[in-house]
Amino acid sequence: MVSFQGLSALLTLVQIVSAGYNSGSFKNIAVYWGQNSMNVGTPGIAQGRLSLYCASELTLACIQIIPVAFLVSLKNPEINLANQQDGCATITGSKLLYCKDVEADIVTCQKTYGKTILLSIGGATYTEGGFDSAAAATAGAQNIWKIFGPYNSGVPRPFGTSAVDGFDFDYEATVNNMIPFGVELRRLMDADKASTGKNWLLTVAPQCEFPDRANGAMLDGQVFFDIVMIQFYNNWCGVQNFNNPNAWNYPVWHNWAKTASKNPNVKLMIGVPGGPGAAGSGYVDAATLAPIIQYGKGYDTFTGIMMWDASRVWQNPGFLDAAASNLGLPAPTTTLTTITTAGPTPTPTGGTGGTIPQWGQVS
Repeated sequence: MVSFQGLSALLTLVQIVSAGYNSGSFKNIAVYWGQNSMNVGTPGIAQGRLSLYCASELTLACIQIIPVAFLVSLKNPEINLANQQDGCATITGSKLLYCKDVEADIVTCQKTYGKTILLSIGGATYTEGGFDSAAAATAGAQNIWKIFGPYNSGVPRPFGTSAVDGFDFDYEATVNNMIPFGVELRRLMDADKASTGKNWLLTVAPQCEFPDRANGAMLDGQVFFDIVMIQFYNNWCGVQNFNNPNAWNYPVWHNWAKTASKNPNVKLMIGVPGGPGAAGSGYVDAATLAPIIQYGKGYDTFTGIMMWDASRVWQNPGFLDAAASNLGLPAPTTTLTTITTAGPTPTPTGGTGGTIPQWGQVS
């Protein structure tokens, strides 16, 4: 059983009032969940259930977006949630798993805590290379929409009747025919919004190098993205080189947003590792991140901070709190509490198991 120490009693006493992503604000934080990058099985360190990270609203109203990582195959859809797929069951006739806890937690995160939940596609081990044709990509987008979008009883759904709030592209190597895939996903989201009023997000997480090798074609005015969550790590242009004007290139991305983006109002997030070891390079502590956040506020394209990943953030006390404070979010009523896990985490029994790093394109 997984719980927050000292907070379980408050769950029944505190009514949480929060909001998901706000495009008109720079006070947004996105934290990836699903890959347990801190440790696969050690009690007290292992990644906990999704709902527990959403419930951090009890300590500070900071996380607006949680991308669930990863959907690791598009042609024959397959998810990997590391240790959090241990309780999932294989769906007959597919490579997908049905994860009842994640199904329940998505609803809890959305309805109780007001979080925006995305499905992140890709990761460093994604090897399909996209689709063989534009027609296949369009059909693939329609299939992913049926599986993870509004409830459809005619397809296998890992998250059951719950639906995510959008999709995130995290490709770390060259992919083909992703433009028609992204365009079709956007069309489906826009059509649903027109009929239901639901707001959907389409995001992408490129490396800070410009143009990005994996996602450059989509970013070349072809796909309408709401947020670009730039990985300012694992590269010479990372946050570790913020004070080097020959390396730090947020202004390049800002210029892209103003002159080349299909969405003229696209927003940018500065992506950072959530703790030591979360990436190959680029981690900076909270004090070093503070002036970078202040810098971002000087740009109207800046909408907040992205962190990889939840398991690292929760084992890095004070980091999330400080980032939230520097963004101008409400001060926490208590410090962030680490997650404890009773008993050993079993070896994953479904899907591919293991951990899939976000980062892979290192310059």
